[in-house]
Amino acid sequence: MTVGTVAFDDITTPFGRAEKVVGGACTYISWAGSYFTNDINLVSIVGDDFPKEELDALKSRGVNLEGLEIVDGGKSFFWAGKYHDNMNKRDTLVTDLNVLADFDPILPESYKNSQYVMLGNLTPEIQIKVMDQMKSKPNLVVLDTMNFWMDVAMDSLKEAIKRVDVITINDEEARQLSGEYSLVNAAKKIHAMGPKYLVVKKGEHGALLFGDGQVFAAPALPLAEVVDPTGAGDTFAGGFISYIAKTGDTSFENMKNGVVYGSVMASFCVEEFSINKLKNLKQEDIASRVELFKKMTSFNI
Repeated sequence: MTVGTVAFDDITTPFGRAEKVVGGACTYISWAGSYFTNDINLVSIVGDDFPKEELDALKSRGVNLEGLEIVDGGKSFFWAGKYHDNMNKRDTLVTDLNVLADFDPILPESYKNSQYVMLGNLTPEIQIKVMDQMKSKPNLVVLDTMNFWMDVAMDSLKEAIKRVDVITINDEEARQLSGEYSLVNAAKKIHAMGPKYLVVKKGEHGALLFGDGQVFAAPALPLAEVVDPTGAGDTFAGGFISYIAKTGDTSFENMKNGVVYGSVMASFCVEEFSINKLKNLKQEDIASRVELFKKMTSFNI
């Protein structure tokens, strides 16, 4: 099950502009995850302006939309941003919450026993409300968040973090959440808050996995062109949790594999605007890129 936004984006990068394209955390998570499982329960909200063909495309990938609320006469969440030449930096130009302002998720009965839960970046109160509706303890709950919630809702964020198994954040957010500059020390502080595992997303520099007293570092794949980094972190999260769900193994060793598969999916995402590249992948594309990761990180001493 994944909870988050289904939205429109307006994106400007050094490679061009994509106006009012499909975006949102749930969208990227679901498309990435659909290459590993055909059992994804989506929880989100859109207006009736969201294209039916996009929803049909998700359904065709095995995404269950019973938990998607469609508001008659409403407008879907809209975000506009502009990336700098250094695409690790971006400016938010517009954020229109629209129907998301009144999002109050009620889980369908069929969702309440989901064994793998991805809490996309939303208010901690919504993340907590979703966890409160679960009938049984999932095998794995992963939470994504951002510095904004650390600024305005730290207490409720810590309540949410206390109840999850994995938290995925970037390096700046890990430092802010923990109050520690060293990521090793930050990981110790965050583990003490509740999560067994911490994934630190470092964009073009890869990802770090902390857990069980161990650290695993996965590089990012060097790409000739990065067209649009929007949604890369959510795509990573979708690949990560869906691979774990597919294998049913939540050990540290398998989490390492999940990080690699998440990184592979993110590497595809950034090559085109919006979800365009994620819509047209083949399993052999993914397998081939996994092999590239293996070769890139393999050595003998």
